[in-house]
Amino acid sequence: MFTQFERTIAGRYLRARKGERFVSIIAIFSLVGIALGVATLIVVASVMTGFQTEVVSRVLAANGHVVLQAYAGEKIEGYARLATDLAALPGVTAATPVLDGQVLVTGERGGGAGALMRGITGADLRALSQVRIIAGTLDNFHGDDALVVGAGLAASFRLAPGSKLTLVSPQGAATAFGTIPRVRAYRVVAVFDAGLSTFNNGVVFLPMAAAQVFLQTGNAVSGIELRLADPTQARAMVNRIRPLLGTRKLLLRDWTGANDQIVAVLQIQKNTMFIVLGMIIVVAAFNVISSLIMLVKDKRRDIAVLRTLGASSGAMLRIFIMCGAFVGVAGTVLGTILGITVCWNLEAIQHAIESLTGGQVFDSSVFLLTALPNNVHWPSVIQVVALALVLSLLATLYPSWKAARTDPVEVLRNE
Repeated sequence: MFTQFERTIAGRYLRARKGERFVSIIAIFSLVGIALGVATLIVVASVMTGFQTEVVSRVLAANGHVVLQAYAGEKIEGYARLATDLAALPGVTAATPVLDGQVLVTGERGGGAGALMRGITGADLRALSQVRIIAGTLDNFHGDDALVVGAGLAASFRLAPGSKLTLVSPQGAATAFGTIPRVRAYRVVAVFDAGLSTFNNGVVFLPMAAAQVFLQTGNAVSGIELRLADPTQARAMVNRIRPLLGTRKLLLRDWTGANDQIVAVLQIQKNTMFIVLGMIIVVAAFNVISSLIMLVKDKRRDIAVLRTLGASSGAMLRIFIMCGAFVGVAGTVLGTILGITVCWNLEAIQHAIESLTGGQVFDSSVFLLTALPNNVHWPSVIQVVALALVLSLLATLYPSWKAARTDPVEVLRNE
């Protein structure tokens, strides 16, 4: 496509000589601008995509893909047989009965907070891959006074295995003096980390039998959570479950409906950030245009001489396209390397900034996750690189067209 003559001339124009430093400096600034824009966009796109993926996967791991839930004030009787039938469905990997109840938790040193008390068997709790035990052991998760708490709740109340935590349920016993809340102290046997700050700060686990006694539900649960081999089939699974319910009146929800607001907000944030930060590359592309226009203006006499010696207008067009493309491609390559490097070392950079400033770069209580995602999202990288290359190429067209239209007779006459 490009001849040796055109490559030689383009390389000569890219190497600044005495008296041409200003044009070269502008080209360098354009290259740096493209590199910074590409790097920033790669980092933001990878972090936002990783954030969205991590939030969805951890929410699913903690809450299930399809949930069968009793309506308010009701409960699911004979849940064991129903859970067995659901687990036998093709595509279902687990059916976990749970007993949920809103409680107030108070520590030994005082203070209180609202929490979700979840009754679950020890085997089902061990099967939750996202719930990682960081202190204590689930071997003691049995009896009528065992309790497993999240890392955030443990930190707030200074809890450790062996500590006591009191649960208060508003659904108490009715007496002549009104409803008396149920109050019971439990022994912390383990502390978990689910990777979600909302889960770590607001969920406690009780053995199923102990939870049924505390909430006085008898041999019943409030819901059954299903985990699927393919989460994308959740809506189809809902339709397959309905015939198994018979006369039972249960609320059926799949994860797409239960978490649609979170997914939608994260997608909007990702798209908005991509558009806003993509403007950096657009600005850098305008710098390429300005540097090429100045280069064309500076080389008008050279262009006239080359045209007089037989160079075609197409050759002039390709020479200046090559000059601009070099700036765009070099900036894109440098920016891609920089962006990928930052993504791979994002956690180390975060800790370094926090140690230098004494501040907090990533607040888990605000961003749901307990750690900043630091994976490279290659589809986003390809998208950013393609955007930068296209904008850089488009930026070369007008100045190159102006160079090709230069009239050598007029230029040499005015010299």
